[in-house]
Formats: sequence, C-alpha cells, structure tokens
Amino acid sequence: MRIMKVEQGGGSEALMAISQEEEQSIERHPEPADEPRQLLTVNQVERTFQVGGSPLHVLKGIQMELRQRQLVMLRGRSGSGKTTLLNCLGGLDTPSKGEIWFDGLPFHTMSDDQRTLIRRKEMGFIFQAFALMPLLSAWENVELSLRMAGVPRSQWKERVAQCLELVGLEKRMHHRPFELSGGEQQRVAIAKAIAHKPKLLLADEPTAELDTGMSAQIMAVFQNIIRTEHVTICMTTHDPTILEVADHVYEMVDGKFI
Repeated sequence: MRIMKVEQGGGSEALMAISQEEEQSIERHPEPADEPRQLLTVNQVERTFQVGGSPLHVLKGIQMELRQRQLVMLRGRSGSGKTTLLNCLGGLDTPSKGEIWFDGLPFHTMSDDQRTLIRRKEMGFIFQAFALMPLLSAWENVELSLRMAGVPRSQWKERVAQCLELVGLEKRMHHRPFELSGGEQQRVAIAKAIAHKPKLLLADEPTAELDTGMSAQIMAVFQNIIRTEHVTICMTTHDPTILEVADHVYEMVDGKFI
C-alpha cells in the first residue's frame, strides 16, 4: 500500500492509498538496480523569518538529495541552520521558497494535514533530549509509538521485541528511563523512531549529550538499522569524531552548504 497525491474537484489535492496492483500500473523512471532509489530531493530551499520587522534568512539556496539506505549528516555550528533544515525535511516547518520532494510527492505544496499523514507513516524522529515517557519502561515507550502510529495491536509484541533487540536493549527492556544510561535512553528513542518501519529517520544532534564511547555505539546502531530496516537516516551534528561513518556530509555555514 502506498500514499499518493490525487487531484480533487476545484483543483484541491488529497492523499489516497492505492493498491499494489494500481501502483504497478503507474509509469516510473526506473533507476539502475545496483543504485539506491532517490528518496528525498531538496531544490533551492530558502527559509526566512521576520524578526522585529526585518527578514532573517536562515536557509539560503539549499540543494541536496537523500537516497535509500544512506546515512547523511548535516554538520555545522549552533545557529548554522541545521535544525531548521531538518524541520523542513520532516514537514515540521515549510520553506519560504524552493521545493522538497519526498518519495516522489511534493512535500512543499502539501497541507498541514497531508504532511502529518506522511510524517506519521513514513518518517521517524529522534531528538537530542530523548523524548521518552519517564514512567514507562523501554518496552512501553516503544509500544506507545506503535499505538500512536496506528499499527494493529496484534503486531505490537513482535515488533517491540524486534526493535529493542536491534538497538541492543533486549536485556534492559523493562527498565524505565531513569534506570538507563544516556546512551541506553537514546537507543530506546531510536527503537521508538523505527518501530512503525519508516522510510526516513531524522535525528537532531543524537549524540550531543553522549561521550565519545556512547556516540560510537549510537553510530553502530544506526549502521545496523540501515542494513536491517533499509531506512535512510539524516542527522545533524557538530561532532567531528563521527563523520567517517557517513555516506555523505553536508557542511553548513550561515544557512548555506559549503
């Protein structure tokens, strides 16, 4: 099943689910079999905010692409525009100019409701502060993510166990966040983010609160889930010690790639 954009009366747009048979009838431009398919394209994106009556240009002519099963990093200092770009990629913010295409769909022209639908089904998010429910165990936190994504209850047990095993927490699954280290909490957050099997994982400074050893563990987890889940990961960072594991690094300075 796949979500597609269709035209309705009066020129308005809606999202609909089409069957596998219907999808096969749609003409596509196939890419070479040995080359990962393009998942996200950013074309000349700008983001401007009004501050005190004056424009503040946070993103300036951003051009990038992400392909399936890639680990892509956005590197830059605080204030360089990394988080704003990540928010635009995830539909949490909209560009002032330019285009963002997600899996062939024009993300930049969708309504808030349409972007929310795509976000819930096709994307996962990891935040610097972990964003775990403090009174729930690791298992319950991941289970809650499945509930919110609308995954059938019959699939919860198997999928929760699978995700916690993928991040190496099968022996800590019944511990609550305050009983876990920072690195373990971040791994629970990763398990939550991949539970509903998204195509794209967006992570904002996922290693910022971790020491070098724990950061290396998180990168190993990312590489493992790319292999096993076939997910694409785009993350922000200012940590030079983890760049070597990336498939591509975009360096950001003052809202631009250099």
